[in-house]
Amino acid sequence: MIKKIIPSTLIGRSIIIIFVPIILLVILTSFVFYQTSWNIISKRLAESVVADINVLVKLIDDDLFFYANNIANKDFKMKITIKNNEEIDTKLINSNRGILSKRLKQSLKNLNKPFSYDLSDLENGAEISIQLKENLLIINVNKDRLYSETTFVFLLWMIFASLILLFTSYFLMSKQLKPLKRLAIIAETFGRGLDAPNIKSEGSYEIRQTSQAFNQMRTRIKRFLKQRTDMLAGVSHDLRTPLTRMKLQLSLIKDEKAKSELELDINEMTAMLDSYVSFVKTESPETIENIIINDLIKECLKNFNNEEKIISVDEKAIIKTSGRPLQLKRAFQNIIDNSKRYSNKIRIVIFLNDEGCNIEISDNGPGIPKENFEDVFKPFFTLDPSRNKLKGESGLGLTITRDIIRSHGGEINLDKSDLGGLKLSVLLPI
Repeated sequence: MIKKIIPSTLIGRSIIIIFVPIILLVILTSFVFYQTSWNIISKRLAESVVADINVLVKLIDDDLFFYANNIANKDFKMKITIKNNEEIDTKLINSNRGILSKRLKQSLKNLNKPFSYDLSDLENGAEISIQLKENLLIINVNKDRLYSETTFVFLLWMIFASLILLFTSYFLMSKQLKPLKRLAIIAETFGRGLDAPNIKSEGSYEIRQTSQAFNQMRTRIKRFLKQRTDMLAGVSHDLRTPLTRMKLQLSLIKDEKAKSELELDINEMTAMLDSYVSFVKTESPETIENIIINDLIKECLKNFNNEEKIISVDEKAIIKTSGRPLQLKRAFQNIIDNSKRYSNKIRIVIFLNDEGCNIEISDNGPGIPKENFEDVFKPFFTLDPSRNKLKGESGLGLTITRDIIRSHGGEINLDKSDLGGLKLSVLLPI
């Protein structure tokens, strides 16, 4: 329940960490103020008003109503009227002012006379009724004598100051978190295989330290990839020279049987080297372009004219994204060629969901055992080692494919097809 309430963003949680104690402080201060300061102020105001009323009652009892009325108007901020031969209804006590009503009631009891009061319309004054001997004294007391608005102005200022502090905290925290957001964007870009720039170290010490660590990691990874690519390219290039010499020497061999066997081995080694060079090409830089996945897959099927094999394409969405078109085309071409090699019915489905762009390629071939789903992505792994490498099974096809897909921030998975063979699912971000 708490996890659902707490914001998921760092800035939201930071504001809560800063602002919740302030809110608690305002609430606690308001409660203490209401229970102490406002209580004391209300008591003193009520006692002051009742003391003045007591003076007026004594003057009226001494038949000095005119003098009492002048004092009430000029000095006490009160208006008094006398209703002759009327009795008070002590049940008519109308109040909605909490502590003020309580304190006024306590103070009026000190007069030792029947009384009632109405605080429902305090803007026009509090109406207090006092029972004299045969007459009823009605006193309208100005609200300023009983109610102090400055106390609530103090609370409003506290709330207003808290809101200002909230917006100030949000502004300052957003400035501090900008480098962190930039780091996340560049890390995502680099994770998709794109050329991400160095991050400028700015912000707090911890964020600068994280940015420097990312820059160092980026440099090491790029250096490692370059070394791997250069090494594989160098090995493939160096092996071509002895293979060429071996082909020349084969022409001098007269034993046709031995010659054909050696030619087969040399051609197999040449095919393997071609696949290694092909693998190296996936590491070569290529410009990021806007592409349409649907057109890319259709290009892979353009030269397919085998009537014995059925290929259907279900386009549930036209998917526009960005990437390296030659590499993506090569990845899809590898998948489709594998399906064509082992099946005669292929179904391709292109659709979108919340995760991104999905391409499912299903066939009715023999499939792959579930325990080998991960193995087929390993370099040089083949389900049947005895298969001839000249058939294109160097063991690098799916390795290259997954490398390309992952370099674009996607993922590739295998599953059993409802056609009876293998289903290969490719997920790419939009």
